[in-house]
Amino acid sequence: MTLSRRSPLRLLLIAIVVAGGIAAAAGLGYLFLRAAPPAPVGAGSQAPGSSAAATPGALPSGRTSTLGPNGLDGTWTIDQTIGSFSDFTDSFVGYRVDETFTNQKANTAVGRTPQVTGTLTLDGASITTVEVTADLTRLQSDDQRRDGQLRRQAIQTEQFPTATFKLTTPIELGTPPAAGETVTATAKGELTLHGTTNAVEVPIQATLSGDVVTVTGQIEILFADYGIEQPTSFIVLSIEDHGTMELQLHFRKS
Repeated sequence: MTLSRRSPLRLLLIAIVVAGGIAAAAGLGYLFLRAAPPAPVGAGSQAPGSSAAATPGALPSGRTSTLGPNGLDGTWTIDQTIGSFSDFTDSFVGYRVDETFTNQKANTAVGRTPQVTGTLTLDGASITTVEVTADLTRLQSDDQRRDGQLRRQAIQTEQFPTATFKLTTPIELGTPPAAGETVTATAKGELTLHGTTNAVEVPIQATLSGDVVTVTGQIEILFADYGIEQPTSFIVLSIEDHGTMELQLHFRKS
């Protein structure tokens, strides 16, 4: 009789252990059996599983330069028709955050949004203004569960749907950019994320190809600086307390 009474309890404990083992196995599979994440900007970004590398700034087939009599001087606007989000040859803003298991890096989560608008003004060898807005509600990673959680926690895109950058100090290039030349500079400005604005310095690279200027850059973001609570995971892992914001923007003269 005693053995009979304990049997249901033993079966329940066994079931819990088995379920826990299955969950742990699923979590480990999620972490360690994933495809490689997209490459960082400026490093041949391409879609996972794709062999077609991005070609930022390439002039679309059949297009010719239309800079006009003032050359490079004037206002340039992000052109969302250039490239494709499927292979990350378009304009986008995104994040890179390491996911860890037992304090060891297991996966790099990458999310990007192609819904980016903005302008820059070029005057001779100076970029005098830059304003960029990214729609964070359109962030996409390789897991819809992660995307869904970011709407309600961490950057909370339901409450804070956009991130913005505004240049506060002109960028001195030294000489006007030449065709095919890549210029390295630092964009000093104000980044507004999660409802908090901080002064930042973003290392960037700019390349002129035809009538397209492509700007790439990335900057480390400490979540606490923007009032972002470290997100909890939907599987057995932890998230770092910092990440990288990255951008790739194609501008065409207005």
